[in-house]
Amino acid sequence: SSETFWTTTGMFPQEFIIGFPKCVKISKVAIQCYLVRTLRIERSISKDPVGFEQCIEKDLQHTEGQLQMEEFPLPDFPATYLRFIIKSAFDHFISVHRVMAEGT
Repeated sequence: SSETFWTTTGMFPQEFIIGFPKCVKISKVAIQCYLVRTLRIERSISKDPVGFEQCIEKDLQHTEGQLQMEEFPLPDFPATYLRFIIKSAFDHFISVHRVMAEGT
């Protein structure tokens, strides 16, 4: 639900990790967030959430009063965990409303 969200505590960087039950092949990641300036997505193929490697880093466009909706097409790459790092923001607090990963 876009009515619920994760919010930062006001200092950066901030991060959260999403884990899958097993290693999957991801083709696209999409995120809906608010006031995020720089986002990095990393992946791990380990059994535990360690050994992350960077997949993408992007500066997002400021959209005052609206959710930012970003899609990241990625080659079919395996991942057991995805780590999202908000490196900077347009304000002291940001929110993440939805994260979607497509693949097999």
